[in-house]
Amino acid sequence: MSGIATSTSIDVTLPEWLNKCLRESSPRSVEPEDRRQNDASLICRAFSFAYQLHHGQFRKSGEPYIYHPVAVAGLLRDLGGSPAMIAAGFLHDVVEDTDVTIEEIEELFGSEVRQLVEGVTKLSKINFKSKTESQAENFRRMFLAMAQDIRVIVVKLADRLHNMRTLQYMSEDSRRRSAQETRDIFAPLANRLGIWHIKWELEDLAFKYLEPEAFRQMQQHVSEKRTAREEKLAKATDILRERLPQAGIRCLDISGRPKHLYSIYQKMQRQQKEFHEIYDLAALRIIVETNEECYRALAVVHDAFRPIPGRFKDYIGLPKPNRYQSLHTGVIGLTGRPLEIQIRTLEMHHIAEYGIAAHWKYKETGGSNSTLTAADEKFTWLRQLLEWQSDLKDAQEYLDSVKDNLFEDDVYVFTPKGDVVSLNPGSTSIDFAYRIHTEVGNHCSGAKVNGRIVPLSTRLQNGDIVEVLTQKNSHPSLDWLNFVRTSTAKYRIKQWYKRSRREENVTRGRDLLEKELGKTGFDNLLKSDAMQTVAEKCNYHSVEDLLAGLGYGEITLNLVLNRWRDVVKAQQPATMVIPPFVPKESSAKALRDVPHSSSRASDSPILGVEGLVYHLAGCCTPIPGESIIGVVTRGRGISIHRQGCHNLDHVEGDRLVPVKWNAAVENSSRPHTYPVNIQIEALDRVGVLKDILSRLSDQGINVRHAQVKTASGQPALMDLGIDIRDRPQLEQVFVQIKKMSDIINIRRVGQAEE
Repeated sequence: MSGIATSTSIDVTLPEWLNKCLRESSPRSVEPEDRRQNDASLICRAFSFAYQLHHGQFRKSGEPYIYHPVAVAGLLRDLGGSPAMIAAGFLHDVVEDTDVTIEEIEELFGSEVRQLVEGVTKLSKINFKSKTESQAENFRRMFLAMAQDIRVIVVKLADRLHNMRTLQYMSEDSRRRSAQETRDIFAPLANRLGIWHIKWELEDLAFKYLEPEAFRQMQQHVSEKRTAREEKLAKATDILRERLPQAGIRCLDISGRPKHLYSIYQKMQRQQKEFHEIYDLAALRIIVETNEECYRALAVVHDAFRPIPGRFKDYIGLPKPNRYQSLHTGVIGLTGRPLEIQIRTLEMHHIAEYGIAAHWKYKETGGSNSTLTAADEKFTWLRQLLEWQSDLKDAQEYLDSVKDNLFEDDVYVFTPKGDVVSLNPGSTSIDFAYRIHTEVGNHCSGAKVNGRIVPLSTRLQNGDIVEVLTQKNSHPSLDWLNFVRTSTAKYRIKQWYKRSRREENVTRGRDLLEKELGKTGFDNLLKSDAMQTVAEKCNYHSVEDLLAGLGYGEITLNLVLNRWRDVVKAQQPATMVIPPFVPKESSAKALRDVPHSSSRASDSPILGVEGLVYHLAGCCTPIPGESIIGVVTRGRGISIHRQGCHNLDHVEGDRLVPVKWNAAVENSSRPHTYPVNIQIEALDRVGVLKDILSRLSDQGINVRHAQVKTASGQPALMDLGIDIRDRPQLEQVFVQIKKMSDIINIRRVGQAEE
């Protein structure tokens, strides 16, 4: 396969750098084992392999598909990527789009290329329940691969950038979906890695497709102002070119840098200003030789132009987490308008443009030394994602946490020893404590900021020195969830709360399961191997963990029951079949004494009680989608219960009547609704009930009654009566309410039998 590029005529136009590589490389003259060590050979063989596999495939634009991997490889080459990275650029789609396996990639190109290709390959051959779940699992996989080799995300960014450049050929829905994902995930990732020119282009391209009208207006405004802006920058440049050498500073370069469209638009939105009110549409960049000359150049700038108070930032003394270093200052220019000036060394400039790509941490032999280490503070954000991503089972919650942790504008604070800690904007001392260590957060009793004791809800500012006060008997408060900012802190607080009330949650989960499976033999059932298998299938280590998760609301009862049925069918398919119910003679006699109804049998939502008076039991409030059984009562007709209802334990067998839901009635254009009582445990804040009722209203759910119980320092308990069509609708209600950050627990409850 390595000889394709030389033995087969190539019917596509290739960039000159690749043509040169193909001309100079002689793959057939190199032994297979040596080819992996030959840089040019590796690149050419990867191209040839991709060319053969993608031959005959075309993109939405009508171009041969090979143009995409060639463009990705070219972007990686421009970033200074290693031969393995460039090879991965050619091969990044072959596993996903062809029958080639990742093992074949390793056999032909080595383990390093395999690792990079595997890290960017989507899980497209696995069936997921939803697009959200698929997206979440692909990101989980990508971040794990990044921890092993940070170059994975650079390959992915190059892939995404070229896809965004050709997004116009996709459908409207695909364009918006890709653009939103780019804005939420990939542009912030490029920012975290300091690859600024990719970040800016990704943001502008996403802006173009998400807000096309605003994008066109920004293009027009910037174009109209260009001439005046260039003249202003030229005059300022001439002054500095004259003054810097006079101060003994060797200036390597002075150039203007226009701000990209999306950053201008963001500033307009943030400051509520029109375009003509935004003055710093461009910045001057001064490149000098040494750090010391950066500060001397700053003095020259402030002598030549009047500095604007509060507009100076020293990113040399305090670099950003993505390694960005520079001095930023705002001054009043010759025309009386603000002007931003950046001062940095040549090395800082390379890092500012290419981020991590400016100084790869790899050995000359091509081996990777890029595994994430605990000491590498530059990737704290990635390590935090990896620490708890496996604990977040909900796909949407995980995606929200990823976006939160990739937030762009961090706040930098100091420990009492002078170590720098980066936090999300609006973070508090509690966020700081949990960033230091989980136990520090769990035992936090107070905090000092800049030597003064402050409330734990105080928002931290850049440069604050934070000291956490701890006590052994202190523990998290649910009130903290009202003001903490970071996902890590929120998750740790909820985890502590779950553990501290574990016994209560286990009891609640046990009661829920017992009502469904019945009391008879329930203790032995919990100790059985089958139930342990159910727990493991639900991603819990033990049955007790499963019960705690069920009681807390981390897993639904319906999911546990489905897993239980699967295990029973697999282990005892014959003996566990429940025989059909046949009424005894005494039962038939009891039925003859039941009052009859005047309604037509075909209109009855329940089959088996046609023409008879019946009612739904208030103790378990059954709804369609749940197995039911009828009980003959004295004078009140048939009482319909859920299978496993605890009130059936002492009912004589001859009073039981087989019944089931009438699917024809439930699937009609006007299905019935049934009363269900739920209890919600939430943070006690103003408006929480209103937000819950709003979500129910959005789903068309009628609320019959609502009662709220509150106590100082305790969560609010809300008892709601709602009208539900069937079990799937109830589960959807639970899912939507659980997505609210204030919700601690939600469960279904019954009322006393009359």
